[in-house]
Amino acid sequence: MNATLLAVAHGTRDPAGVRTVRALLDEVRRLRPGLRVRLAWLGLVEPSVPQALASLSGPVVAVPLLLASGYHVRSDLPALLAAADPGTVRVTPALGPSPLLADALASRLAEAGRPPNASPVVLAATGSSDPRARADTTESARLLSTHLNAPVTASFASGEGPTPAEAIAAWHSSGHPDVSLATHLLAPGHFAHTLTNTPARWTSSPLGTHPSVAELVLRRYDEAAVLHTEANGPAWAR
Repeated sequence: MNATLLAVAHGTRDPAGVRTVRALLDEVRRLRPGLRVRLAWLGLVEPSVPQALASLSGPVVAVPLLLASGYHVRSDLPALLAAADPGTVRVTPALGPSPLLADALASRLAEAGRPPNASPVVLAATGSSDPRARADTTESARLLSTHLNAPVTASFASGEGPTPAEAIAAWHSSGHPDVSLATHLLAPGHFAHTLTNTPARWTSSPLGTHPSVAELVLRRYDEAAVLHTEANGPAWAR
């Protein structure tokens, strides 16, 4: 029996953010016809993770729609899954860092008008007090730098490290007037709206329904399904 892909999103009060996440899963379904794809939220929107699990039967692969491995991935989600049978539910790593996200970020920057040159980029993430999440964001900046062949600085809206505005100002002060801001967010929301007010020359939109993001969701699912099959026999054979 094929495992259900349970996508777990952060949650937002922004209706556009909810629509974007749902549209991303429509893209996942388009790429993999016949795969059962369901959505749950960590907060603010229903169904919650326990509600979604109660409606499902058979094996489940929970894919966090999060771009770094912070407390939501390492603590909150496992706590919500604690009552589930560990033999039927498997949780994948976060989506990022990944070269596929770098591809999507580069595409969004091009859509925003950034020319294909070596001008600097600031990668703007929400931030976390979890050092592993911050390390993931730094690695995402490195992957984007390699993809663009341009310098990329990681920035954070909260916690330690430069804010997006501070990172942009640092590039300006070092003689680089044309700085791009890469929005390291999955969907619209409060933080995405604040990024439109920075002094960046070009600001990308959230990753949203970019095909590389949908492909990455399926890659995380496939990796977990294969590992579970190897450990538990053919029950999850695909």
